[in-house]
Amino acid sequence: MAKVLYSVTMSVDGFITGSGGDMQWMRPYLGPNPEVDELVPRIGSLLVGRRSHDGDDPHKGEPGEGEAFGGGWSGPAYVVTHRPPSAPESDVTYVDDFAKALAQAKAAAGERYVNVIGANIAKQCLEAGELDEVLLLFAPVMLGDGTRLFDHPGGRTVRLERKSVTETPLATSLWFEVVKD
Repeated sequence: MAKVLYSVTMSVDGFITGSGGDMQWMRPYLGPNPEVDELVPRIGSLLVGRRSHDGDDPHKGEPGEGEAFGGGWSGPAYVVTHRPPSAPESDVTYVDDFAKALAQAKAAAGERYVNVIGANIAKQCLEAGELDEVLLLFAPVMLGDGTRLFDHPGGRTVRLERKSVTETPLATSLWFEVVKD
């Protein structure tokens, strides 16, 4: 059965995008990462929020622009949206219901990971009790503003159990399992 993984690059002050959804801040920190290289072939599908799907791309102007992991992965993507585009993309399914999109992504992933892209979709996975793991790639930078990794007005504690730590010259990766009570 598929596991649901939220993998994301984050500034040390907790932002996954810069102000206005900027992803260009990430460019200096993209590069070889053995943990990501091992993860990519283990991904069976993507579950993506519409803002993330339509948003800025850290690979803008480079080969792999507009593709998952800069072109390092291809396969089915499920975009949660109430505004499907008039011109669909190949390998992208637009679904207007989160639960249906998650079920389709899990079925497509088989025994591999459903990789979540987007803070809001990750939050919905958490709220549904469906998020199994989190892979945080910490970039050594502080942004001061942007989209937070996890934002829950009024607060919410989500316990995580560390699985691994990997250091590279460009980032430090922390892989966690979500503790489900």
